[in-house]
Amino acid sequence: MSDPDDVQPIASNRRARRDYEVLDTFEAGISLLGPEVKSLRAGRANMADAYAIVRGGEVFLRNLHIAPYEEAGKANPEPTRERKLLLHRQEIRKLNTKVAERGLTIVPLGLHFRGGRAKVEIALARGKRSYDKRQQIRKREQDREVARVTRRGRR
Repeated sequence: MSDPDDVQPIASNRRARRDYEVLDTFEAGISLLGPEVKSLRAGRANMADAYAIVRGGEVFLRNLHIAPYEEAGKANPEPTRERKLLLHRQEIRKLNTKVAERGLTIVPLGLHFRGGRAKVEIALARGKRSYDKRQQIRKREQDREVARVTRRGRR
């Protein structure tokens, strides 16, 4: 049996941290079918265009692409079907109120196995403007330059 704290990464949404300012994160279970779990264990997931919505007191993940598992044959579900996220009621309520009142969105950051169960890390996020992205790139380049200069100084 695997350790419940043992995390095995499957996929990450690198674009999410670039395009959104992450305000709060949650770890949610995800409702999957058998062939989807097999495909995830093979690392065949794409989160590029995925997002979550709150509907009827439940949270659903849309556009998460899980490639069909070849050995499943006809039992394979639609690759980008809507999947239910498993969260506590108070977490769902918090997400719903924040999304409704402030115009925030829910984006998935990563997909992993914890204790043998598939989990998705979702974030309450605000979209970045293009000038915010440019500022972030400028700051990263300045930090690299400072690190480069300090490395040279130590030699």
